[in-house]
Amino acid sequence: MVAETKNGTGNVPTGVDVHALVVEADMGGRKPGIAVTRLISAVAIVWSLFQLWYASPIPFELGFGIFNDTEARCFHLSFALFLAFAAYPAFKSSPRDRVPVIDWILAALAIAAVLYLVVFYNDLASRPGLIKPLDIVAATVGIVLLLEASRRAEGPWMPIVCILMLLYVFAGPLLPELLSHKGASIGRAASQFWLTSEGVYGVALGVSTSFIFLFVLFGALLDKAGAGNYFIQLAFSLLGHYRGGPAKAGVVSSGMTGMISGSSVANVVTTGTFTIPLMKRVGYKPTQAAAIECAAGVNGQIMPPVMGAAAFIMAEYVGITYADVVKHAFLPAIMIYGALFYIVDIEAVKAGMRGIPRTHRQAWVQGGLKALLTLAGFVILASVIYYGFGWTKQAFGDASGWIMGVVLIAGYIGLVALRAKNPDLPIDDPTKELVTVPDFYETARTGLHYLIPVSVLIWCLMVEELSPGLSAFWGTVFMGGLVLTQRPLTAFFRSERDLLGHWRQGAREFVQGLDAGGRNMAAVGIATAAAGIIVGTVTLTGIGLVMAEIVEFLSAGNFIAMLVLVALICIVLGTGLPTTASYVVVATLMAPVVVEVASLNDLVVPLIAVHMFVFYFGLMADVSPPVGLAAYAGGAIAGADPMAVGWQATIYEARTALLPFIFIFNNEVLMIDIRGPLHFLMVIGCSVIAMGAFVAATQRWLLTRNRWYETVLLLVVCFTLFRPSFWLDRFVDPYVTKGPETIRTLADATPAEGALRLRFETQDRAGDDVERVVRLTLGQGATGLDRIRATGVTLADQGGTWVAQTVRLGSQAARLGVKQGDEVKAVMVPADRMSPYWFAVPGLLVYALIVLNQRRRRRVAVA
Repeated sequence: MVAETKNGTGNVPTGVDVHALVVEADMGGRKPGIAVTRLISAVAIVWSLFQLWYASPIPFELGFGIFNDTEARCFHLSFALFLAFAAYPAFKSSPRDRVPVIDWILAALAIAAVLYLVVFYNDLASRPGLIKPLDIVAATVGIVLLLEASRRAEGPWMPIVCILMLLYVFAGPLLPELLSHKGASIGRAASQFWLTSEGVYGVALGVSTSFIFLFVLFGALLDKAGAGNYFIQLAFSLLGHYRGGPAKAGVVSSGMTGMISGSSVANVVTTGTFTIPLMKRVGYKPTQAAAIECAAGVNGQIMPPVMGAAAFIMAEYVGITYADVVKHAFLPAIMIYGALFYIVDIEAVKAGMRGIPRTHRQAWVQGGLKALLTLAGFVILASVIYYGFGWTKQAFGDASGWIMGVVLIAGYIGLVALRAKNPDLPIDDPTKELVTVPDFYETARTGLHYLIPVSVLIWCLMVEELSPGLSAFWGTVFMGGLVLTQRPLTAFFRSERDLLGHWRQGAREFVQGLDAGGRNMAAVGIATAAAGIIVGTVTLTGIGLVMAEIVEFLSAGNFIAMLVLVALICIVLGTGLPTTASYVVVATLMAPVVVEVASLNDLVVPLIAVHMFVFYFGLMADVSPPVGLAAYAGGAIAGADPMAVGWQATIYEARTALLPFIFIFNNEVLMIDIRGPLHFLMVIGCSVIAMGAFVAATQRWLLTRNRWYETVLLLVVCFTLFRPSFWLDRFVDPYVTKGPETIRTLADATPAEGALRLRFETQDRAGDDVERVVRLTLGQGATGLDRIRATGVTLADQGGTWVAQTVRLGSQAARLGVKQGDEVKAVMVPADRMSPYWFAVPGLLVYALIVLNQRRRRRVAVA
């Protein structure tokens, strides 16, 4: 839809096709004739159905249609390549109304190169490492066309990085000593990148095939069902009457839609078409409005459960469960959104804004009670699922799933009946000014049935403990059922006659959801495959160690400077990439750098903290000038300069840039090493106040404008509350060093999931002896040594010297840099000392004094 209102009235500027921004970014934007359009849609629909078939238990029940991992990944990539060449034009000057013959030829060649692995699967498996000329031809054609598809779907940055990686592989012997390696032949490179699971068909593409597609399809069906509009209207009805209400609604709705969206640009445009014009109307400057929506939209990618699909890859890379990734990511995401909410309020106070009147005037007690009851319903529903029905798993075994299915279907029918008693929500129209805020309670009860598929996901993941892929399958099945039935069921309860027409509409929306799911996944599938080239280069050449040495050299050994340098490199590497590809690139190249340098600096950093660090800064590229794609989308809607939007959003995102540094030095923010309810509450309370102090300092406003010394004190308060152990470490060492002979005793005393810190003596890339500290999260086992062995390293006592006898490839220990033959020099045990949170007390007192002082100044100013 092209907005037709004039710029300056508070609405979308003339001539900006806001929906085309999403189509261009996520679906290519090509609009060929009816026949070709139907063909492209048919391929996307077949892809969605194939992924549902592959994820379902039906093939195993029937005994046919079972695909191994390689076959599934090949078919997955084939669909993505076809859609990339058919839907994405090669250049800006390329035709949009047809698909040129050359694109059909390129698509056919690309698919042939991919299916070469399927057709000759048995032959390739029988001769590992023995490369034939035809293998090299298939690999060369496949990689070249994959890079071309990546250029079309994601822009030039990903192909450029991949080409640099390929050049590094072949030019190794010609490079200076620091960068040099023995290089690789054409045959070795073809095997690494195309014929094995070490390159293109590696972990990233595997996760895209198994997990990511189903969650993207789930989100596409949820959007077709009307949930996106529901989330926006719900947030606006709850917050629109407050000062800066449209901006606050944008923050909340972006968080809700971002949970199911895999695209920063799509998230910005989906909510921004509604919230940005309203922000401008209530007094925000165009640049501010776009920057707020841009920051909120990008931060939707860090919000569990999907996290732009990076959560699933992160679980594979770190070696923990998907549920653990969600647990670690939840508090930081909530803090970041809460901080942005606070920024929005500060901007509203500075500008003297007021809220939009409500549709219905009601006593605040009555409205608050209704809102509380409705919000409590969300919490009660999730609690009932986990606690209320969790016992059925023990009581009824396998039958519990069927019991829960019946309960959910009955609940769904009841919620649709409730919806039928209320009028449908209006579709938000950015060309119309909204002068009143709808009633929250009336808005909320029209979409409670959208919680049913989410409930299925909670049940499958938390109670049934199914894999993320199978959980997403059952959630998508229920989501598809909702799309098909919600219209006819609503019409039935409203006693309408044309039930057949509503069935047809539901079927059309279901098919459109399958189509949108396949089209949305084309760029993601291409990105994860192309990222495999980078992963393959790292394993083939050892460039990760080289990057660590370069970063350590440039930072002159200063760990803080090293982190800043890594953060900047992650922003550069993430430029112009979709969320999933950005994470794969930065995790592959930069996460090992942080692990390596941290361990050499005696800093024990959990792997999940390192990966969250690089993930956050990879996402910062979506707002950072000059390429921040989300800033261009927000600027186009607001009629503002994209560069100005990008810089303003970067200022707002300072809070997002702060947290990754906290992850490294205070792992408790990621819910690691929490020692009970009181400790949990202290971490939550101090973190929330610290983030508020940081926002108040950077915005130079708490209750009124800060004095310069108040800003300084707020930064000190923020530092103290986020890292209280810093001050205690100045007086008492955090760890006591024990000799290696205590390993067995200390390991026996450490339970499963507990942490053991070991200092190893190893050799660096130059062959020099160095010491590194690693933190092993112990696994299951009868003895302490068994629990250490579960981390991937087998320790052996060789005459009083404990040595890493074996290290399992890809294990936690291997990811932390432990190598076979490394000698344990010491065990680091937490010291018995006072709680560092005693140092939070003076920080809280200083914060309270600043608040009291500003309240006094504000009263004087008002008087």
